[in-house]
Amino acid sequence: MKKLALYLITFSLFSVFLASCKKESGVEPIEPEPPVTEEEELSFPAKEMRAVWITTAWGLDWPQSDYSIESQKQQYIAYLDKFSELNINAVFFQVKGMGDAFYTSPYEPWSVAITGTRGKDPGYEVLKFMIDEAHARNIEFHAWMNPYRIATRASSGTPYPALHSSVDSKWVVSHEKIQIYNPALPEVRERLVDIVKDLISKYEVDGVHFDDYFYPAPSAAGQMVPDQSDYEKYGAGYSSIEDFRRGNVDNAIEAVHNMIVATKPGVVFSVSPAAGRDYNYNTMFADVAKWNQEGWVDIVIPQLYQEIGNQYNDFQTNLIWWSQNSHKAALMIGHGYYKFGDPTAPAAFQSAAELEKQFNLTRKNSKVVGNAMYSARYVMLNKVSITDQLASLYKNPAVMPFVGRAVAPAPAPVQNVKIEGNSLKWSASGDVRSVVYYFSDLKKKGEVFAITRDKSIEVSNKGYYSVSTINSDHAESVPSDVIEKK
Repeated sequence: MKKLALYLITFSLFSVFLASCKKESGVEPIEPEPPVTEEEELSFPAKEMRAVWITTAWGLDWPQSDYSIESQKQQYIAYLDKFSELNINAVFFQVKGMGDAFYTSPYEPWSVAITGTRGKDPGYEVLKFMIDEAHARNIEFHAWMNPYRIATRASSGTPYPALHSSVDSKWVVSHEKIQIYNPALPEVRERLVDIVKDLISKYEVDGVHFDDYFYPAPSAAGQMVPDQSDYEKYGAGYSSIEDFRRGNVDNAIEAVHNMIVATKPGVVFSVSPAAGRDYNYNTMFADVAKWNQEGWVDIVIPQLYQEIGNQYNDFQTNLIWWSQNSHKAALMIGHGYYKFGDPTAPAAFQSAAELEKQFNLTRKNSKVVGNAMYSARYVMLNKVSITDQLASLYKNPAVMPFVGRAVAPAPAPVQNVKIEGNSLKWSASGDVRSVVYYFSDLKKKGEVFAITRDKSIEVSNKGYYSVSTINSDHAESVPSDVIEKK
């Protein structure tokens, strides 16, 4: 550390001087504080996962009833290019929304959203294309799945589509408005595990993501099919049918987690529950706090889609509850991006200032490691200049936080950091990217200047630079000593 030797010499001489003063005067001197090194002064920016959900159920975000292969590809690329411009570093893409798939699956048919016909091969490798395009932009790809839903309908007068040939009809419950895999059956849990295992074994996804639908809400499902017979058959050991339902979902979440760890431990497992604990626990029968405590979920992303000060579901109150109950899971916050500029939404959502206020709360909360926007098409629409606000909030790139399990070798620190003219140069080894931090003043918080696989970068601003490395797990090395550009 530059100047450190001089500091130490000065400190030693000053100590001797004070000791002599004490002996001569009998006055107790004030001991000086040890010198503060530059390394201790540095304040690095917080790591953030910055995500967007891309909904494919009913074709909402993609492909929006566009069945041309080239148009679909360009539509997706336009999303990714915009996200990259906004320094967004992850997408949660819905690959299984209706008991279907966006890839060749032995368990479920091709999604109707891709071609307009359920089960029809679209003629290209949809999922591989999407993963490759995301990774080419250093954007993580998390495969979003609805674990139980097979189909929906407006009323019982409309038939549900035919089941996939691999589905035993006894595994399925057809409620009035929603058809689902029966969460009570061991065969269903095994099938869910098999579906996820098939996906992560064939594709280089960074994560698997479940949304907030487990047992169906009566309001959404209409007439509910009773499950008393399931309770009588499988419910030994549970004191109530409600505990039995929660136990069924617990078992599914634990089984998926255990399979991921055993099969491909680098894959991150996340869940995005509803905002309210009581709704999750008593309606969805999802004991999310238990999953967090047991370590079955790597990231929990509650959907805090209400405004700050909402009378019944206040953003800030829910944020506090989730930060207290995230336990072993990393905590991200889901934002109701779609509400901004919607004339039917509360007044707070008629101004982009609400998003900034929500971010101010999440960024002050030490448990929160990132934010997720619902959903992609609203990023493109930019109602009430909400995407302009997001661009301001995400002005600089961010380093992704480490979550899940370490798989890659620990990254080695960079060496030989130097500035030659307007070029910052360094050497790095291994399969790593480098993070360049910039400090305009060593007393102020720094910012991420760039994240790159190169080993040099053009720098024009006067100030101080530090470089670290990150591996594929997002584990980060010790940053280098700062180097000043004058």
